[in-house]
Amino acid sequence: MTARPPDPDPRETPGLERGGGVAPGDTPPESGQVSGLSHQEPRQSRKMSLGWVLAIAVVVVLVAGFFVAYAVALLGE
Repeated sequence: MTARPPDPDPRETPGLERGGGVAPGDTPPESGQVSGLSHQEPRQSRKMSLGWVLAIAVVVVLVAGFFVAYAVALLGE
């Protein structure tokens, strides 16, 4: 058995006007839809955000230190 397509064929759907619209007061045909979440997402902990900020700060300091050490090495020659 094949599954029914998500959107019906407009030529076979009763109540549709030319161009695919419905008359005022008419119910549009059933079709697939995307709905929102069925439950609330958990809140992010503040510790996780603080951890990411600290990790990025450490990487920035290490990269800056590398460039400073490289500049000092070039000037020392």
